[in-house]
Amino acid sequence: VRTRSSIELVKPIATFKTRESKSNVASIVSTMANRGKGFGPPLNNISETVGNTPMVKISDRICPKGRTIYAKCEFFNPLSSVKDRLALSIIEAAENDGSLKPGQTVVEATSGNTGIAVAMMCAQRGYPCVITMAEPFSIERRKLMRMLGAKVIVTPKAGKGTGMVEKAKELAEKHGWFLCHQFETDANWKIHYETTGPEICNDLKGMNFDYWVIGYGTGGTFHGAGKYIKEHSPSTKIILAEPGAANLIGSGIKTARNDDGTPATSHPAFKPHPIQGWTPDFIPLVLEKGLDHCIQDEIIEIPDGAAVQTSLALAKNEGILTGISGGASMWAAVETAKNAPEGSVIVVMLPDTGERYLSTPLFSGIVEEMNEEELEIARSTPSWVLER
Repeated sequence: VRTRSSIELVKPIATFKTRESKSNVASIVSTMANRGKGFGPPLNNISETVGNTPMVKISDRICPKGRTIYAKCEFFNPLSSVKDRLALSIIEAAENDGSLKPGQTVVEATSGNTGIAVAMMCAQRGYPCVITMAEPFSIERRKLMRMLGAKVIVTPKAGKGTGMVEKAKELAEKHGWFLCHQFETDANWKIHYETTGPEICNDLKGMNFDYWVIGYGTGGTFHGAGKYIKEHSPSTKIILAEPGAANLIGSGIKTARNDDGTPATSHPAFKPHPIQGWTPDFIPLVLEKGLDHCIQDEIIEIPDGAAVQTSLALAKNEGILTGISGGASMWAAVETAKNAPEGSVIVVMLPDTGERYLSTPLFSGIVEEMNEEELEIARSTPSWVLER
């Protein structure tokens, strides 16, 4: 495991020079010409919009010169996160094998994004939904799930991720509800093998594809898309990232499990960290199975502060609004690019939108009221000045 030092990511705007080639300019013109063409025939329901998310090139304000970083923007999914894929797969697989009955309540433990996605699927298909979620996760996630019709059961922070998982399991057993088992089910990684991995490889067809950078929550994207990428682009190196404060994989200690694969205890290497959606206090079974296949080529630890710093840099320099987990992944991608041969192409996953983090440290420095600079602009003309 290699821990790399923090870096300055933002270059002065005045020194930025575009490096667009003629072919890139032609591509931009072509894209603009297609605007207004339309999406296609109307869809039957919202679940049909899941997947086929775009990759976006990162400028050299952030990307080291001589390398290329493409961000796979999963916030283009209908409920703005990669977990929309997982929820669709779990619900459809359960419907197909009969384990989810019409009108049955669906229950799941989540840090938020999976719960929002599951609530979306339940709303669309008419299932009652109950979500268990540990206390520290952002308030806006609870509100979004409740807006989608779910009941949200908040578990005490002392129980960490294992506590909310145990609560969901208890509720399912007590009431006969369908438990999603996102951390254990093969339906999780299979959707990424069938969609995310092929999307990346197809969009890069005919191009170099040297590195794929990703963090882990359940491990489904890493396991499924990683398996596909290794099969279809074997020279691509897969870089797996985790918080330095919670280096569960790096510790070499396995998670103790119950018979159904759920965690029996909290992992001894876990410590609280700010990257919501990443690295619960156990190694998910889906992730462990991917690690057993040795999909990863390197593991990077994210230092304190790097994730938030990089999320802010993406917003202010690229116009890309992603969450803390997206910032962590991009930091790992930039570090990978710095140490990669010139000409290397890196693909990095951005799991969700920054709007899911309004009550977190990501927005702690963003104020609601006008600052002095904004007031000065307002006062530069005579009308309608809102003084403090």
